[in-house]
Amino acid sequence: MPESSTAPNGRGRIYLMDEFRGFAVFCMVFYHGFYTFGYLFGNEIGVYFFRFFMPAEPFFAGMFLFISGVASCLTHSNLRRGTKLLAVALGVTLVTWIFVPEDVITFGVLHFLAVCMILFGFLKPYADRFRFSWIPVIACFALYFLTRGVPRGFLGCGPGFGIPLPGGLYTFAWLAPLGFPGPGFESSDYFPILPWIFVFAAGTFVGKLAKAGRFPEIAYRPQVPILSWFGRHALVLYLFHQPVIYGLCLLLKPLAPYLS
Repeated sequence: MPESSTAPNGRGRIYLMDEFRGFAVFCMVFYHGFYTFGYLFGNEIGVYFFRFFMPAEPFFAGMFLFISGVASCLTHSNLRRGTKLLAVALGVTLVTWIFVPEDVITFGVLHFLAVCMILFGFLKPYADRFRFSWIPVIACFALYFLTRGVPRGFLGCGPGFGIPLPGGLYTFAWLAPLGFPGPGFESSDYFPILPWIFVFAAGTFVGKLAKAGRFPEIAYRPQVPILSWFGRHALVLYLFHQPVIYGLCLLLKPLAPYLS
């Protein structure tokens, strides 16, 4: 289910989208690799680099979700793609629950993207009626920063400066996909609707420019082919990078004492 990067206006493939998506996938693979080697295999160097890159994780994750929003404007099959992706995401939940229950993925990036694609599939006919404007894009990013603390119980800048949300919102585990994780909820990869839906939505608004062929000329020429390839195969890389990383860590485990 590769996401479309071809605008229906005769200008051809938007390689810059593939390359940004590929860069985000590249960062994700290394980030998860440090986590696996550091925490699952107890290597101090892995823990160090995982913590070092942790502040950057929202940026490359956000880039991936934003590009997915743009791509959703370039296709009429969001409902079909979203439904298939949801089946894949539920398969990931099942596999992690069986084989690595300590790192089960309950509502990760694939679950989130599937829900967004399905929702946008219903809303796209209405969204297509509006012309592009930077105002909703700016509003989406403002709403993201306003709601990014929702999973931690507040609106605004931080626990000491934000507005506390009612504790009753966090008493039911089934509200976790919305951004209100309750008791007993666990997910090693967690991308709730709030705040991330606003990043995806910003991408759908910018997608109007892509659909109209109004991106800069450089966007339609390949710059970094390997990143473009990563971007075109993002789903396959996501599904298989963790088993590959785990296998490599098993091979490197005898060397772990010399790598700490």
